[in-house]
Amino acid sequence: MTTTMLFVMLFGFMIMGMPISLALGLSSVMTILMFSNDSLASVAVKLFANMSEHYTLLAIPFFILSSAFLSTGGVAQRLIRFAVACVGHIRGGFAMAGVLACMLFAAVSGSSPATVAAIGSIVITGMVATGYPQSFATGVICNAGTLGILIPPSIVMLVYSAATEESASRMFMAGFVPGVTMGLLLMVVIYLAARYKNLPAQKWVGFKEIWNSGLSASGGIMLILIVLGSIYGGVASPTEAAAVSALYAYAVAVLFYRDMGPLKAVSWGGSGQKGGFLGNLGQMVVAIPKSVTDEEVRQVILDAAKVSIMLLFIIGNAMLFAHVLTTERIPHMIAGTITGWGLPPWAFLIAVNILLLIAGQFMEPSAIILIMAPILHPIAMQLGIDPIHLGIIMVVNMEIGMITPPVGLNLFVASGITGQPITWVVKAALPWVAVLLFFLILITYIPEISLFLPNLLD
Repeated sequence: MTTTMLFVMLFGFMIMGMPISLALGLSSVMTILMFSNDSLASVAVKLFANMSEHYTLLAIPFFILSSAFLSTGGVAQRLIRFAVACVGHIRGGFAMAGVLACMLFAAVSGSSPATVAAIGSIVITGMVATGYPQSFATGVICNAGTLGILIPPSIVMLVYSAATEESASRMFMAGFVPGVTMGLLLMVVIYLAARYKNLPAQKWVGFKEIWNSGLSASGGIMLILIVLGSIYGGVASPTEAAAVSALYAYAVAVLFYRDMGPLKAVSWGGSGQKGGFLGNLGQMVVAIPKSVTDEEVRQVILDAAKVSIMLLFIIGNAMLFAHVLTTERIPHMIAGTITGWGLPPWAFLIAVNILLLIAGQFMEPSAIILIMAPILHPIAMQLGIDPIHLGIIMVVNMEIGMITPPVGLNLFVASGITGQPITWVVKAALPWVAVLLFFLILITYIPEISLFLPNLLD
């Protein structure tokens, strides 16, 4: 009875148009009041405890702030230039470069919509200008942008770690090989489509341009090495690496590239600037304190704070919902029922994928993870499925949810970039969903793809 009423209220509130965060919290509170022996005081205690005990969650606002600085600054443009220099000369190379740029930006942002916004706003226009159909360009970037939550660092992986008490570092390790594999798979499909459609190739720019563009993009690439290298090397936890990434992203955008803040007009030296390098260095040092309160920087921090508060509010209410589930032993009952059916692991994973694919069309990824992970995790453990493998399966399902209507966030971002209606974007993106579904099958039934790197580093 409690289980039924909890989910009836949750979906009833959502059908009424209530935001998912409020629906989660209100259904939890009403269940405690009407059907549970738990005290109402536990709501406040649990909300505070959930947000204070899960140290991993602190990484989320830091990664969001880092992504905001890099998205607002010129890091995306430099990564795209480097990607085009590397693969632009291949048939369909501009589209491949878009995928490669999404892979690189995903490794510094941790967000799928941010990846689509930063890369798509430049690459889609460039692809159309060089002879690609706009629908083809939009579909490629919508799908490649989903790598933002698969290639570490990933905000969705951090949420899964908090919901299941699994290691965030191992989740990041497990996401690296699948992320690269998916990116390469998309490039192969693009190449075949380009040969069939006779899409253009760019001129070979030479190794000098690859070197120069790589040097120009080194500020963003170094962040990948710093974050992932420190985590994989055991030097820092994901939360510590996230804090460093936020400071580094600020330094790159404001001080190194000077794409924002009062240092925009400051040159590193040259004939056109009085005082040469030392004089400009002095200007830079004097201007650093002012950059902290610069309007552009302040706006970036404010926008990142809004996104962080919104996401953490969803997480807090979803954890309250998970608390009600746990208190009423709902996951244990569901786990006992499903294991009583005698399902083999492969059949259970089919059911998981179908459930998550349906949920991904209607709910935000973090909310789905926080609701479903406490239920699916104990069942997977009983069936002998590695919880890290289950986490990657859930993340890939969330990727597909990002590009399927009616709540696919990447679709709305792409619609805003192209100026096309959402129905047009859906038609452009859906053919590429087949690639992700094929990839989901590979990830589901070849666990070594996910577990190779964690087991190797262990």
